[in-house]
Amino acid sequence: MSKEIMEANINRAQKFIDENKAAALGSDLRQRYHFMPEEGWMNDPNGLVMFRGMYHFFYQYNPYDTVWGEMYWGHAVSKDMIHWQYLPVALAPSEDYDDFKGGGCFSGSAIVKDDRLYLIYTGAFDQGRGMEQAQCIAWSDDGVTFEKYDENPIVRVPDGYDDVDFRDPCVWEHDGSYYMVCGAAKNDLAQALIFRSADLLKWEFVNVMAESHGDLGTMWECPDFFRMGDRYVLMISPIGMGNRTKLYMIGDFDYETCVFTFGANSDVDYGMDYYAPKSFLDSKGRRLIVAWSNSWSWMPWWKDFGPTGKDGWCGLFNLVREVRLNDDDTLSFIPVSEYKELRRDALEINNVVVSEDPYIIRNADGPACEILVSFDRNETDADRIIFRLREGSGHHTGFVIDLKQRRINFSRDNADEYSEGSVSADIKGTSNGEMKVHIFIDRTSVEIFTDDYRTCLSDNIYPDPNQTMNSIQAENGKATISSLESYKLVR
Repeated sequence: MSKEIMEANINRAQKFIDENKAAALGSDLRQRYHFMPEEGWMNDPNGLVMFRGMYHFFYQYNPYDTVWGEMYWGHAVSKDMIHWQYLPVALAPSEDYDDFKGGGCFSGSAIVKDDRLYLIYTGAFDQGRGMEQAQCIAWSDDGVTFEKYDENPIVRVPDGYDDVDFRDPCVWEHDGSYYMVCGAAKNDLAQALIFRSADLLKWEFVNVMAESHGDLGTMWECPDFFRMGDRYVLMISPIGMGNRTKLYMIGDFDYETCVFTFGANSDVDYGMDYYAPKSFLDSKGRRLIVAWSNSWSWMPWWKDFGPTGKDGWCGLFNLVREVRLNDDDTLSFIPVSEYKELRRDALEINNVVVSEDPYIIRNADGPACEILVSFDRNETDADRIIFRLREGSGHHTGFVIDLKQRRINFSRDNADEYSEGSVSADIKGTSNGEMKVHIFIDRTSVEIFTDDYRTCLSDNIYPDPNQTMNSIQAENGKATISSLESYKLVR
């Protein structure tokens, strides 16, 4: 292993970042409160972890361009997941197991052991047979500078599997042993393979923890596995399922057999820009997830990566969300309470009746705002409730609650001169006769939560700055807003 090569590659990357970040940071398309890279390209979250009282975000990173390329690990820290300090690049391609120009240091996870921070990642390489993938490890005693293990890779693909689809390790500890789940494929069927270790360095292949059986895609990217109460959750980003690109399954896990038994599956997020969610436990005991707010070319709604590239950056993370298990074996994904610290100029009203005439939501008229609406189902006879978001200059983003069909519909086809695509989802249920909607708007994104946070839609949009109006109206009847809150969000 060459520490000097990695150090040189990191220094070279940092010099490029420092010389080019000014233009990116000055972009008028920058988000106001979402996490973004200083400049360059960012996709999947990696290695989300708390270490010595700080939140650490690592991310797939190409500092040299605004499109995907040879992957590095970017790195930033925060006390509140809102205000971030960028740190030097954590991992750079440097070895024969991670130096493929079409690969590099792929996604992975982080874990703390004996007050040392470990990063476990997929190394992508080409030793004359095309791209291969294997699992590697690095560590740090200060949380800033990392050293790769001399005997990497620590895990190679088991016999009988294609090593071009063997990636994205998720690592955790249980009863003194360590476990790793990797996404894999066999005979065009997705699988999650599980490995066991006593020390994070020497691993044994145990078995297939879970598999597709033909109905859940051909490859499971970015598997994430965790316990919720007495149940277990496997989150996956499947390839080969059309518009279903981020799923979770809830079931039981046996540490003796290392088999995960699950029943139904559901979507983590129904939007067009939510991929590769990664979870971690924080010091408050919360299970938090973060995802990449964009999509890939193989997804049905994909157009391209968006117009921010002209300003020297591309990519952001969705809101950090807390995961909660419901009694009906579903999950709720709730924006963390820290975002409340951003609220300014509160507006709160009650008992408003809306009809065909749009009701303008006052105070939610800037590039960054938050809207909470609760409808009284017992006082609503409308067929549909229509939200028009970021409206102006003949454009708006549409969100519709179809009470008759029990579906929600989202469209950005008229959001701006750039965006396109629409999605929909079933309404799972309501509580106490109320239908609640929680909306976060940022400069280039909309995130909508409803159904007691069971149903989420995350989508990128690129409206003009003068598109600031948000409104509600009812169709074929009236709707009673029992409560409405709106806030400007300022970091």
